[in-house]
Amino acid sequence: MSAQSTDAPKKRRALRFPFAAQVLAGLVLGVVLGAVAFQLSPPDPETGDATNWLAVTLDTVGSTFVTLLRTIVPPLIVLAVISSIANLRNVTNAARLAWKTLLWFGATALVAVGIGIALGLIVRPGVNSGVDAATAAEPSGTGSWMAFIESIVPANFLGLGASVSGADDGSFSASLDFNVLQLIVIAIVLGIAAIKVGKAAEPFIAFTDSALQVVLKALWWIIRLAPIGTVGLLGNAVYSYGWTTIGALGKFALTIYIGLALVLFVVYPVLARVNGLSPVKYFSGVWPAVQLAFVSRSSMGTMPVTQRVTEQNLGVPRYYSAFAVPFGATTKMDGCAAIYPAISAIFIAQFFPGISLGLTDYLLIVFVSVIGSAATAGTTGATVMLTLTLSTLGLPLEGVGLLLAVDPILDMGRTAVNVAGQALVPAIVAKREGILDVARYHAPRDASGFVPLDEAHDDVEGEVGEPGVKKVPAGASGQG
Repeated sequence: MSAQSTDAPKKRRALRFPFAAQVLAGLVLGVVLGAVAFQLSPPDPETGDATNWLAVTLDTVGSTFVTLLRTIVPPLIVLAVISSIANLRNVTNAARLAWKTLLWFGATALVAVGIGIALGLIVRPGVNSGVDAATAAEPSGTGSWMAFIESIVPANFLGLGASVSGADDGSFSASLDFNVLQLIVIAIVLGIAAIKVGKAAEPFIAFTDSALQVVLKALWWIIRLAPIGTVGLLGNAVYSYGWTTIGALGKFALTIYIGLALVLFVVYPVLARVNGLSPVKYFSGVWPAVQLAFVSRSSMGTMPVTQRVTEQNLGVPRYYSAFAVPFGATTKMDGCAAIYPAISAIFIAQFFPGISLGLTDYLLIVFVSVIGSAATAGTTGATVMLTLTLSTLGLPLEGVGLLLAVDPILDMGRTAVNVAGQALVPAIVAKREGILDVARYHAPRDASGFVPLDEAHDDVEGEVGEPGVKKVPAGASGQG
């Protein structure tokens, strides 16, 4: 074979439009198309529904992509957690890894809520905000501690819930929803049972590992659609809400984003550096998941990509990341469950006359943020976490209605911070426990945003996307 023919595949790869650039192009195109759709005709002022073909198309494309991501999540969680627990039967420090993960989740949440409280007291976003008090309204649903406790117990073997709603015309619609927290509980029980059964469970474990690889292959195909999904998601956001909807809540929204930026660009890099990890490599490694989280506004929908970057880019072993990432996607929410409820609670207390918060109230905010994020597991958005905080403090729930106008715009940044933290903590714990693949963590990323396949292992132990890669030299994966 000639040298020219062997160089052809390399040239084709070099000319291919990088995946990360495709997503960025989708962001720009989405903003442009969203603005064009708004100029054609704005949303219906009463229902908020799209009123032209372009807006409908953007909404359909974006929602279809998120649906595909969420469809793959239930089998991925169950198979990955069972497989990871089964693999832990040969790991002597499994309990230690779990407790350290929980400790770091709580520690980072504590720092995030502290930043939120400080910003709320310094900026005082609820004072002279100019918001119309008539927009205050109680939310349709609220969070509660009892609801969280009840949700832990699986209602059925699949962790499946059904809901039926009726319309004014007498029609009904039904929907099925997976409770993510219940899925994790089910998977943990099955994984531990497989270990206890012993040799008789080997076929079950082998089937689980094989099925996981099949799901991961299907997942990779969905991930490749992210640039198209980005156009629809961001375009629909610009059309439906627009950047001008911030309006009188601009001070509140700015305070939220300052807090998110401090956590993402200051706290996380400092934690990485203190634990001997390069902040630059951390950001370059986690970026594919962060940008997808920003446009999709779903930690659970982004979870497959979060797990991939955690393993393939940051070098966290699969037997640990398969536990830490799904668990973090339901409980590790520095954006939604720490910064946002802290600043929002202070905003509402400042907005309504005659309300003042004392030291006990601030301690309750810290408690709910550090401990209570699990109460929102399996839910969409941060409204449940906010109502849980307000009800714990005794603040008026009507204040939630003040913030709903800008919630979708804020949710983009909140979700991006959530996902960044969900990848950082496993990397820190793995580094401190000496199980991090340091060579992979420091390996250069290619144009797609991931460590090139020839820089990773040739077994599937540390790879979440495409299999069949070369092994890092022996001794390169220890502490360094």
